[in-house]
Amino acid sequence: MVPTLIAAPTRVEAAGNKPKLIDEYIGRVNSQTTAASVAHMRSPGGWQEPGQTPEFDEFTVVLRGTLRVEHRDGAIDVRAGQAVIAHSGEWVRYSTPEAEGAEYIAVCLPAFAMDTVHRD
Repeated sequence: MVPTLIAAPTRVEAAGNKPKLIDEYIGRVNSQTTAASVAHMRSPGGWQEPGQTPEFDEFTVVLRGTLRVEHRDGAIDVRAGQAVIAHSGEWVRYSTPEAEGAEYIAVCLPAFAMDTVHRD
């Protein structure tokens, strides 16, 4: 077996109130990988998506801007150079409240799937 080159990502549709760019490098859409997904996200200021209670862990590294992660007990603002882990079965809602928006990498284990994200 040899390493698999991912030549380019696939742009996938995003949920939320404003257009957000999601480029999936590894996952169910681009590489037919179910074990994990890796996506590059770019969301504008004021973007927010519905809350969710996913059946996967999501590891997020913020590259630019601020990503807000709401949870049942409050909210965490994750800034450039920081990371956050949202655990499987935990309700969360992601948003980018600041004008500059945010750019970040999200890794899901197992891979993100519409039937396991359980959006509100």
